[in-house]
Amino acid sequence: MSKLQTLIDKNRAWAERIDKEDPDFFAQLSNQQSPQYLWIGCSDSRVSADALVDLMPGEMFVHRNVANLVVHTDLNCLSVLQYAVEVLKVKHIIVCGHYNCGGIKATLDGSRHGLIDNWLCHIHDIYRKHHDFLGKIADEKIRFDRLCEINVIEQVENISQTTILQDAWLKKQDVTVHGWIYRVQDGRIRDLDISVGFSDSPETVAASAIHGIYRKRD
Repeated sequence: MSKLQTLIDKNRAWAERIDKEDPDFFAQLSNQQSPQYLWIGCSDSRVSADALVDLMPGEMFVHRNVANLVVHTDLNCLSVLQYAVEVLKVKHIIVCGHYNCGGIKATLDGSRHGLIDNWLCHIHDIYRKHHDFLGKIADEKIRFDRLCEINVIEQVENISQTTILQDAWLKKQDVTVHGWIYRVQDGRIRDLDISVGFSDSPETVAASAIHGIYRKRD
């Protein structure tokens, strides 16, 4: 028997439950996907996109990587983004980070972690960019939280500056990029007050959101 039989059994029970609740669900799902949302989140096993917002399969297109980064040379992420915007015509792109992110924590501990350090260089760049603010925060936990929040805002700006979004907005396509953060301890998502649409300046909106982080007192 497969060592993963438990997962297969859980899948069978889930499929049977869904079929009983909605006999047409899988037939409709197999025809095509038409989600309104693209979720770009962290690979952390505790941060499952569909579960956090209580959506069913087919309602959200998902891309995940360590520390929910959007790097302009990452063809994997850009391919997902292009497909979501140009083919699926999603209405909303959500970058959702989370507090206590292992990837971001690794950038703060001053240790070597191997291959992943090459990926985490992008977070180091963000830390250096905001060093004057972050370096003045004496409490390590608060500094950690602020960097998690700033990272999300930076990724929203990165998405907004891609040719994919810029081309879509030139056509007045109705797609907006948002920044959220999730707290594992209470299961709640918090809006970081950044949303960028075709009529907005990504730089201006991001600067305003960053200013809001700088003004936080906790």
